[in-house]
Amino acid sequence: MNYRLLSAAVLAVALPGAALADEVSTVPIAGTRLDVSADGQVTRAPDIVTVSAGVVTQASSAAATMAENAKRMAMTVAALKRAGVADKDIRTAALSLQPQYRYADNQPPAITGYQASNQLTVTFRDIGKTGAILDALVAAGVNQIGGPDFALEHPDAALDEARVAAVQKARAKAEVYAKAAGLSIKRIVAIGESGGYSPQPPRPMMMAMARAKEATDLQPGEEKIGVTVNVTFELQ
Repeated sequence: MNYRLLSAAVLAVALPGAALADEVSTVPIAGTRLDVSADGQVTRAPDIVTVSAGVVTQASSAAATMAENAKRMAMTVAALKRAGVADKDIRTAALSLQPQYRYADNQPPAITGYQASNQLTVTFRDIGKTGAILDALVAAGVNQIGGPDFALEHPDAALDEARVAAVQKARAKAEVYAKAAGLSIKRIVAIGESGGYSPQPPRPMMMAMARAKEATDLQPGEEKIGVTVNVTFELQ
């Protein structure tokens, strides 16, 4: 078999679901074109953690509900600042006031009171203190906690390592295909990238449990940072 007749063919290897950044190369290819996709991944210990902390209050009137909610939220913010959390790391995520109804057969709904909710998104930069701060928040009146969500504040260096690993893997894979076809790699024609580092968004809120006798223990684990590269080779 004359392997040079393969010059009109495209050998393609792609990861499921990977989006090609450059589907058609504008660089003329005289030999055989080979499209390869490969992923690169590195791990890092996270250096920031985000949690959602909220206060939900109920009272018979809207004014009383909001007043109680504001009082408890002020205690929450004060507890965060005592723990060393900066103003820039405390953000109001949601604020709501809703009437509460009683339903009965053949009767219109009757308002029985009001419920107010104030939710904060808080970023901790000293992960080791997160458990103790959460316990302090519950003691200050927080009755809803969501997360925690661990992340890297500056993932660029880790992403670059993942890119290098992905390109090396792509070339190794191309070498296998070229050898199997009786060819060799002449050059790289195009490189595209998909994926990247995307920290998980804060998870839905869940009711905080009563404060335990032991301090809350959190395990940050590791963050996985990965990219997929799509490389076009010319074989000869």
